[in-house]
Amino acid sequence: MVAALTTQLVCSAAIVRSARPSGLSRALPLRRRVTLRVANIAAPAEDMLVGQPAVVPPFEGGKRLANAPPFTLQDMRDAIPAECFEKDTFRSAAHLALDVGIVAALAIGAYTIGNPLVWPLYWFLQGTMFWALFVVGHDCGHQSWSNNKTLNDFVGNIVHSSIMVPYHGWRISHRTHHANHGHVENDESWHPTVKSNYEKLDKWAKLGRLLFPFPLFAYPFYLLNRSPGKNGSHYDPKSDLFTASEGPLVETSNKFQCAWIGFLAGCTVALGPLAMLNLYVLPYWVFVVWLDVVTYLHHHGPSDPEEEVPWYRGEEWSYFRGGLSTIDRDYGIFNKLHHDIGTHVVHHLFPQIPHYHLQKATEAVKPIMGDYYREPEKSPGPIPTHLFEPLRRSFARDHFVDNTGDIVFYQQDKNLKL
Repeated sequence: MVAALTTQLVCSAAIVRSARPSGLSRALPLRRRVTLRVANIAAPAEDMLVGQPAVVPPFEGGKRLANAPPFTLQDMRDAIPAECFEKDTFRSAAHLALDVGIVAALAIGAYTIGNPLVWPLYWFLQGTMFWALFVVGHDCGHQSWSNNKTLNDFVGNIVHSSIMVPYHGWRISHRTHHANHGHVENDESWHPTVKSNYEKLDKWAKLGRLLFPFPLFAYPFYLLNRSPGKNGSHYDPKSDLFTASEGPLVETSNKFQCAWIGFLAGCTVALGPLAMLNLYVLPYWVFVVWLDVVTYLHHHGPSDPEEEVPWYRGEEWSYFRGGLSTIDRDYGIFNKLHHDIGTHVVHHLFPQIPHYHLQKATEAVKPIMGDYYREPEKSPGPIPTHLFEPLRRSFARDHFVDNTGDIVFYQQDKNLKL
């Protein structure tokens, strides 16, 4: 009886698979079929006969959505219109020219006015534009700015140097992040700390990494020393971040950085230290906060307070499942200012798509993804104040993960207090 039942289920599944249509029309029916039946086929026949609830996978559902999805990366790729992968150098350059024009106008206007009441507004606006420049360099690093690698790297070096980011050093570590997103040990950006390493940190190291808002100023220190548990510097061509052949590229970016520091030194002599503090240093720290907030929220703090984002290792991890654990966000009026970087799931899986096609590509894959797409909570107005709560909540409870296990979730250190 057991053998007959198992054979019947397998044959039924094979018939369903052979009959399913191709393209977008198969996405939702396929998702429903697998969600309902795959667990039954995989379960031991003894469990089915005695009526035990082993037919439900352990992480099924939206709160801990960690099962392998019932669609493939190729399904998503096929759904995205071909034009979304086309790179338009003129359009990319126009976005950059607009950013540079706004940066220049803000600096000239604030310096000309010179009113103490104006400076705080300038710091915020200019820091936001520095963040927009970072996203341009980010696209250059993914080679999505144009089809010319030499041009991409040249523009990326200039743009990133202007905001004190080592382009090639960051580009290579960011490539590691994309190649290992969602992996507990191998991810490079905002990856979780395993319990054994967490327990080795002293109290101040824990607070500096986890107590809101201190981690929002971490980026320059990450460039210098990486994250806890990892060694190396983005400025060191001999760091284990890079291969021997990549060392000269890191040195090239360091030279661009030195040239920019020389330019800033000249401006300081010409305009005075106080002017440069207002014009560049304080906006730079606003940019750092923007970068840390946005990149952290890409991988932490779902809008639903009961949902938990899975992290993987071992055989459970794959590029596809790691990318699906990323989170899209709505940044209100800032969506276009920072080039739709909040449209992040499609970007992580298909980083070659230019930023100006991300929204169209996302709309195309949402029917494929079904429940595996976390619809971003809408901003209540121009300012995305709704993001404060998931950010605060995540830092308050997402502290470490288990040392073992191929699918793990964050745990809270309830003793962590200032």
